[in-house]
Amino acid sequence: MQIFEYNPPSDPWLDIRYEDDDIVIINKPSGLLSNPGRAEVTFDCALTRLEKQLGCIYLVHRLDCSTSGVMVYAKSKRVEIDLKVQFQNRETSKVYIAQVQGHLADKEGCIDLPLAKDPENVPKQKVCHEHGKSAVTYYRVIEEREHSTLLELKPVTGRTHQLRVHMLALGHPILGDDFYGDAACITASARLNLHAQTLSFTHPTSKERVSFSVDHEFESR
Repeated sequence: MQIFEYNPPSDPWLDIRYEDDDIVIINKPSGLLSNPGRAEVTFDCALTRLEKQLGCIYLVHRLDCSTSGVMVYAKSKRVEIDLKVQFQNRETSKVYIAQVQGHLADKEGCIDLPLAKDPENVPKQKVCHEHGKSAVTYYRVIEEREHSTLLELKPVTGRTHQLRVHMLALGHPILGDDFYGDAACITASARLNLHAQTLSFTHPTSKERVSFSVDHEFESR
């Protein structure tokens, strides 16, 4: 059984990029959980840090611990419900940046591969045409580097590990992915090179479309 080692970054302790009476936007660093897990050590996370600083805060969505980038949290139950409905109905728009192994044959495309839990490798996911749930990701090459490629990824669905498994299925795992990458991929970077760069949604109170972006900080490989 794999032991979960959790050493969340503390500098900065919180990176708040926007705040009003209804929402808080943060730039979550790689290595920090979005919300607590079952283990006591996981109590230190983005949600509990926000609670300590701002009081009552509600979780709306999650990013993997290893994934960095833009997240929205709610300041009331009403706002939480409104935003969760938008995520569930796919009314939000998300753009990720990933640095992947190698160079892709096609500069852009759509990955339409259903995903399911891999019972033999929990908590991994796998492509499964028989029992998997629909998973769709659009990709576009931003820059080809010496040994890697910088991609823009736009997921239509939000399955667990969707972007990581879809890129693996293309033969180009995300650098630093210690779940799905090979030894060369894992050692290529000390962190998972996956960043939630932009999040757009309808503001629960103003009803205006809002968009928040934070640039990635990947080293060129």
